[in-house]
Amino acid sequence: MTYRPLPAADYRWNDYQLIPIRYEDREPIRAWRNAQLPVLRQAEPLTAEQQEAYFQRVVLPLFAQERPGQLLFSLLHAGQLIAYGGLVHISWPDLRAEVSFLVDPVRAADAATYRQDFLAHLRLLGRVAFEGLQFNRLFTETYDIRPAHVAILEEAGFRLEGRLRQHVQLAPGTFADSLMHGQLAADYATAFGSAL
Repeated sequence: MTYRPLPAADYRWNDYQLIPIRYEDREPIRAWRNAQLPVLRQAEPLTAEQQEAYFQRVVLPLFAQERPGQLLFSLLHAGQLIAYGGLVHISWPDLRAEVSFLVDPVRAADAATYRQDFLAHLRLLGRVAFEGLQFNRLFTETYDIRPAHVAILEEAGFRLEGRLRQHVQLAPGTFADSLMHGQLAADYATAFGSAL
């Protein structure tokens, strides 16, 4: 199954493969989200019932839409699910989307593995956005408590465009800044050597 606006059903680089999100991946994704609440815009753990309802009500209908509001993908490494993410908050008239990414917490715990996985995701997602969909811009929001994540974004050609000071409360009385990064098609081509 693939999304209607996509010209290809999968995107590959080395041992990585980016494919439209699979229904069977909903439970591992739920567990990963619940294990990493501090870095997500998610206040409470998700139940299996909430995840099932979200897939039925939101995710599965996306596949039939001409211009879905989000395109979610499963990231595989050597055929195994390791992460998910995609293009969210899509503005089709403006040819832009926000990047999302969440990896298995075991892989996230190893800095080198996390870097490799995140760079592969950004490379493949950029191919979807800039080559497949002809988008102009991608953007991200990252809490400033994640300096390694920010460094990988910048390595992949994302530029810091702003800081929202004390934008999110992580715990009572503990605030974090949100860092806003953007990437244009030309930035992607420079970072990954693509011929856009």
